[in-house]
Amino acid sequence: MSPAVTFLALLRGPPPRARCLFLVAAARAHSMAGGNRARGGLPRFHSPTLPSSKASALVASSSARPSKSASAFRRTPCALNLVHHVGEVIRIQGDEFWHMTRVLRLGINDRVELFDGAGGLVEGSIQKVDKGGSDVELLEDSRLMAPRGIQWHVFAAFGTLKGGRTDWLVEKCTELGACSVTPLLTERCHTIAENRVDRLQRLVLAAVKQCQRIHGMLLNPPIQIADLQPVVSQSKLAFLASAESPPLLSTLPKSCDEESGILIVGPEGDFTEEEVNILKAAGAVPVGLGPCRLRVETATISLLSALMLWSDAHRQETLKCSLVGLIKEQNHAESFHWIIMDWPVALSH
Repeated sequence: MSPAVTFLALLRGPPPRARCLFLVAAARAHSMAGGNRARGGLPRFHSPTLPSSKASALVASSSARPSKSASAFRRTPCALNLVHHVGEVIRIQGDEFWHMTRVLRLGINDRVELFDGAGGLVEGSIQKVDKGGSDVELLEDSRLMAPRGIQWHVFAAFGTLKGGRTDWLVEKCTELGACSVTPLLTERCHTIAENRVDRLQRLVLAAVKQCQRIHGMLLNPPIQIADLQPVVSQSKLAFLASAESPPLLSTLPKSCDEESGILIVGPEGDFTEEEVNILKAAGAVPVGLGPCRLRVETATISLLSALMLWSDAHRQETLKCSLVGLIKEQNHAESFHWIIMDWPVALSH
């Protein structure tokens, strides 16, 4: 049920004072659906065989740039049309089984959460442990949570970074909530080792679990500047980190209805002039990140952090405006004035 329908149903029901209390509770519950649930206290484990329905596959695919990439969270085709219910058993094996039983020392009757990296989440209880894995019995129907806010896609030329700097970049992009990360191949960064990609896939999954994300982050195959050009041209939110450009905050739009955006960071030594011109011609907006020269990974995380904070603030403001509109339609503006003033508090809980 949409927030609008929920709020209108509440407004039609209880008396005015009760309506105030219920409306705040509904707003808080809506904000907590993907928040506190994502920060739940139960240990969480990845299970690729935990789809909710065909809709889960559509949500996952719509939030990512179309590509032929392999994902750390790609689902098994045989599972896409299944719906898991209370009492069903999910088998946990491999690294997740090791983490569950050897690292966290969980056993029979311990409660856990299972997620599939595409919005599917369900609570269960361990019912059996043997040498090959653990059987988790579901305590509720599996649910699907849609991504919230603008989905940011990172294109960064990090193939030549050394000393764990690439690992740090990918890990922090995951923790900050990036939808995808794509290695960018340029004249000054023309390759990335295949064995590094495999390692980064494992790192992404570990970071997703660590920061309690419901949706996984896609790690796409490398892409050339020429192939990035049409992607940029189709996006209305494309930012290019570039020295001596207008500050990022001065280029952000005051309002935005886009569902996704792109941020582009060049290699050590920066893009060539020709590459910059290609991206600008495709529609990328050059933005500055301050007076200091930044490393590739520092520029990537700085830009992503700023955009995530901006888009999150925009999302909350949009929800607030929607609530104000509903209240005005019901001619209860004065009765609900204190709710509007307390909106940031309700969202933060």
